[in-house]
Amino acid sequence: MTAIVALIGRPNVGKSTLFNRLVGKKLALVDDRPGVTRDRREGDATLGHLRFKVIDTAGLEEADKESLAGRMRAQTETAIAQADVVVFMIDARLGLTPMDQPFADLVRRSGKPVILLANKAEGKKGTEGIIDSYSLGLGDPVPFSAEHGEGTADLLEALVPFIPDEPEEDEDDAWEDVPAAEADEDDNPDRPLRVTIIGRPNAGKSTLVNRIIGEERLLTGPEAGITRDTISVDWEWRGRKVKLFDTAGMRKRARIEEKLEKLSVADSLRAIRFAEVVVVLLDATIPFEKQDLTLVDLTEREGRAVVIGLNKWDLVADKQGLLAELKEKANHLLAQVRGVPIVPLSGLAGEGIDRLMQAVFSAYEVWNRRVSTARINRWLEGVLSAHPPPAVAGRRIKIRYMTQAKARPPTFALFGNQLEHLPISYVRYLVNNLREGFDLPGTPIRLHRRGGQNPYDKERKG
Repeated sequence: MTAIVALIGRPNVGKSTLFNRLVGKKLALVDDRPGVTRDRREGDATLGHLRFKVIDTAGLEEADKESLAGRMRAQTETAIAQADVVVFMIDARLGLTPMDQPFADLVRRSGKPVILLANKAEGKKGTEGIIDSYSLGLGDPVPFSAEHGEGTADLLEALVPFIPDEPEEDEDDAWEDVPAAEADEDDNPDRPLRVTIIGRPNAGKSTLVNRIIGEERLLTGPEAGITRDTISVDWEWRGRKVKLFDTAGMRKRARIEEKLEKLSVADSLRAIRFAEVVVVLLDATIPFEKQDLTLVDLTEREGRAVVIGLNKWDLVADKQGLLAELKEKANHLLAQVRGVPIVPLSGLAGEGIDRLMQAVFSAYEVWNRRVSTARINRWLEGVLSAHPPPAVAGRRIKIRYMTQAKARPPTFALFGNQLEHLPISYVRYLVNNLREGFDLPGTPIRLHRRGGQNPYDKERKG
């Protein structure tokens, strides 16, 4: 079992900065304002020869249990309970505050080994804070600078007694180095399917993920915009591995003013690009708002398989009537993903989760589908005879043949003459017929035009 290290401390002591340094990537959002981190985030860390799992947590604050800060503290306490060793961080420049002592008592009562880390200790300004930290009774402090990496050897030495040596292995990171669409299409079947859940604020994304995995892993509540970081969770559905990504709610671009929200949205966009299937979660009581359509269009442009989830379905009165109406509306408003699966569900009540996962895996199969060139060209003959391409300046556009260049998403290459003059309406006609002819509902389809080279064109030959 991989050892687990939890980073604990007041807000703005540098936990997320240290987390990013240990995992070697900027996964956690970092900002000067306190209280940026809310959910606990896990990552695979490397420090020298040590390999371990590190948990970034929200800043500890005294608060009522039912408040947002209180629920954040509960998440931090869960991280302490899971950890093999706790790194308790203080701000050496600011020195000890009245909040540090009760939180030091909290980690001491946990019975877990504790390493006291005096962060921001670069230069002489942190000396006094380091000396004061002895009063916490947590042993000798480790002077450190998460921003500059100073004190790394001392932190390594402090962690060695609690983390067993493990052979270095190639493990899946929270983010792959290569986008899903460009990865090797003959994927390892043991590799988890990457599913990102996006939607407007308060659509119920975190509640749904908690219900799917069967634990209160993510922070939820009536407040809009609770989630800030994109959090990944490993899960299994019917023996198949899944990595779920919960994202921050995305509002209209014109409404995004704060730097922190811009960082959250950028993190969500990155989660879409590295997903294989994207679930766009709508509020069934106010579905297909303009922002919902924008999110589906964004997912299609990124070339990801799409599934639409209608959350809060338990609040709908006329379920069958509304579902039929919304499917018809989707075909009209979302022609670029015609036939996209629409799944009614309730994250709060736990309804429709099995149907959602069936739709996710079906969409993934369609996204990976390949069609032989012979089948495509037999289909093309029928389509061209039923509706030939128009003439341009008295010359007929000639389409010779078509082939599938790749999958993920299905991408086709069309060969012929004067294809650059092919009207968008005719391209749309071909794409719609491809979708129907080869059972490609809801998935993005790419159609690239390849013109034939003129052997008498001297400029091209030269």
